[in-house]
Amino acid sequence: MSLLRNSSARRTAGLDVNGRFVAAVEIDGGRVERTVSAELPESFFRDGAVADVDGLASALEDFASSTGLPKTVRVGISNQQIAMRMIELPVIEDQKDLEVAVRFQAAEAIAMPLDEAILDYQVTETFEGVDGPRLRVVLVAARRTMVESLLAALRKAGLKVDGVDLDAFALVRMLAEDTPGSGYSKAFCHLGGVANLAVASGRLCLFTRALSTRWDIEGTASDLASEIRLSMDSYTSTPGSLPVTEVVLSGPGADDDTLVEGLESQLGLLTTVAPALGALDPAAIPAGEDASRYTVAAGLALGAAA
Repeated sequence: MSLLRNSSARRTAGLDVNGRFVAAVEIDGGRVERTVSAELPESFFRDGAVADVDGLASALEDFASSTGLPKTVRVGISNQQIAMRMIELPVIEDQKDLEVAVRFQAAEAIAMPLDEAILDYQVTETFEGVDGPRLRVVLVAARRTMVESLLAALRKAGLKVDGVDLDAFALVRMLAEDTPGSGYSKAFCHLGGVANLAVASGRLCLFTRALSTRWDIEGTASDLASEIRLSMDSYTSTPGSLPVTEVVLSGPGADDDTLVEGLESQLGLLTTVAPALGALDPAAIPAGEDASRYTVAAGLALGAAA
């Protein structure tokens, strides 16, 4: 599932543009070929969305020029202008009729006008309901103006966008194990420029939410744990949800041992730190670079290669 996807045979990089830095990863044949990153002024963003299109475009143009970044990129988004919901529908065989039914349900499930949203969905399973077989569907909506602002900055920087993905999908693609039908789920919490939570069963992302608590403030473990817990409660309150058995941390914030220990204590769940590139070999990351910057970008690059 991807909000926007263009067909491209060109070399494509996964590009993570978040509130504090930009990171890019190139993957070829399942191997990480190159990683590059640079700082970004926080003034370019507001609550994870682009606030200064021209400033960001100029910074990205300089970044692409100085690093030799491929002109074709797959970019991720993560902020509070994104909504993911799980809905149920009767079994509908005709694809057009299914799309109509999904949009009808989305109008009730998503708290934004549909003409202001980019919408996508994925049927996750067929199950036996009280009145017969039903479909369980994951629905995603992103505010159109937010996506268009990011795309405008990328295009002004001379970059071609191969696709727009959710950071949550990239995160799960990168770190989750392929265990369908396990009967449980894991919460993946990426502590980067924006703190982002994704809940997945196997490699199927079922829920995501951008968190407002900053992880890099002293003593923040309690507040961050409260927001993570509330988000997980929101997920588990929906029909068809699975119990969350583990919290998996990633991103620069996961390097803070005190924060990790505090979160595990506050959440009362097994809390682990994932390898920055999951099962991929990190040898291509230059010595001295913070590998945890590249988790989302690598997941985006894997999505481009799929």
